[in-house]
Amino acid sequence: MWSMESCLLVLLVLLGQAAAALDFTRDDFPAEDFVFGAGTSAYQIEGAVAEDGRSPCIWDTFTHAGRMPDKSNGDVASDGYHKYKEDVKLMSDTNLEAYRFSISWSRLIPNGRGAVNPKGLAYYNNLINELVKHGIQVHITLHHLDLPQVLEDEYGGWLSPRIVEDFTAYADVCFREFGDRVSHWTTVVEPNVIGVAAYDSGGFPPNRCSYPFGVNCTVGNSTVEPYIAVHNYLLAHASAVRLYRQKYQAVQNGGVGINVYSFWSYPFSNSTADIKATKRALDFMIGWIIHPVVFGDYPEVMKKIAASRIPSFTKGQSELVKGAFDFIGINHYTSVYVSDNSNGPKAGLRDYNADMFATFRVTRDSPPAGQFVPVDLRSDPAGLQHMLEYFKDVYGNPPVYVQENAGLAQYNDTLNDEERIDYLSGFMRSALQSIRNGVNLKGYFVWAFMDVFEFLAGYKQRYGLYFVDFKDDDRKRVPKRSALWYSNFLSKKGMNINRSYSPAVSHDQQ
Repeated sequence: MWSMESCLLVLLVLLGQAAAALDFTRDDFPAEDFVFGAGTSAYQIEGAVAEDGRSPCIWDTFTHAGRMPDKSNGDVASDGYHKYKEDVKLMSDTNLEAYRFSISWSRLIPNGRGAVNPKGLAYYNNLINELVKHGIQVHITLHHLDLPQVLEDEYGGWLSPRIVEDFTAYADVCFREFGDRVSHWTTVVEPNVIGVAAYDSGGFPPNRCSYPFGVNCTVGNSTVEPYIAVHNYLLAHASAVRLYRQKYQAVQNGGVGINVYSFWSYPFSNSTADIKATKRALDFMIGWIIHPVVFGDYPEVMKKIAASRIPSFTKGQSELVKGAFDFIGINHYTSVYVSDNSNGPKAGLRDYNADMFATFRVTRDSPPAGQFVPVDLRSDPAGLQHMLEYFKDVYGNPPVYVQENAGLAQYNDTLNDEERIDYLSGFMRSALQSIRNGVNLKGYFVWAFMDVFEFLAGYKQRYGLYFVDFKDDDRKRVPKRSALWYSNFLSKKGMNINRSYSPAVSHDQQ
């Protein structure tokens, strides 16, 4: 078995073996107002699900019902709860400038409201203190999909307006207890994805859907629940922002943002109809979340097509939501082609997906010859630049963080993740170009710092900079080639790992 000291020694040795300089360096990015980091989330990394007072969250219930493709769960995950000191040391050795993680609501306030769990509070204080000690900027997400099961059981979680009060009280605890050391808060992650995955198709907990739109659900209504859940996400977010601004911001000097999943949309052809369809696609996917916080209401195309099934903001709610952000976080992975479908069927039983595809189609087919240069939609760095510049042009150039950019998933145990280096360097180059074009980009975070339990595939997919041996009770961490490359870049050497070099440590050697 390799000790942590051996792994770090290998890391230090490999850091000296660099060649093939990039065409940009860390120094090309802003020095004082831009951070490079990596991220994880509570259920995906912590483990210790039944320790020190933590109560179950909806992902515990979902995974223990055997709903993951590999029948896995996050009971141990990467064991971050017990290994946080070791992990922060690795972050420091990797030259990480910032770390984004989430708080487990179930660990901090096990009953969803009321008493704070002292052991949960101590854990997060210890983690934050360790990061601060190592000079790593702390970015916290309040809710990363893992709602306390008790609130789901009591009143239906995000389907009830009662969640707004409970979420605000939970946020209040976090701001009060951690805000003296934390200046970057994201309320919720990917509400646009969760609205569909959890309440339309039922592929995520709380596993709600209805026929014919979802599968393997026993409860739910796919025609309205995605819109209701997202509406409550937005109101809870805005309520937490108002609380922070009224009670904490003047003293703590931090900011609160919301996160959205994004993909860039290319027109399938150069026809006017297809070009207009891409705007409708962006309104449905991005505008669902960002239009309300910028303009105070949903996009017109969504209100027209969903009609009474999408909740209306009252005047007071619109005023609460509008402007309720200090920054926007985006999780960006891929791009799509979009074609017009404005003459598609409008009648009949409908869910969110049917609403979307009544006005446009999404395809990964190649566009007609001679009209556009086909792009590799799986890895399209230009799409990130287009998306960032879209935020500048359409939403008034708000401060933006790329909070997740993952590289390509691995399905094996190799440490030689050369494709991920190509992916990350391409997207980082596009991020830099967007800054040069005037985008107010404040940071870039790789997903994930280490291999974690992945919500879509359990332990079958690996996105980490560090390999985690999930068959090992100690969950050994070993740097992949991408970790060494990223460390080199962040050390301002601006160099890439020599492609002819293979890491000295392989999984087979452990």
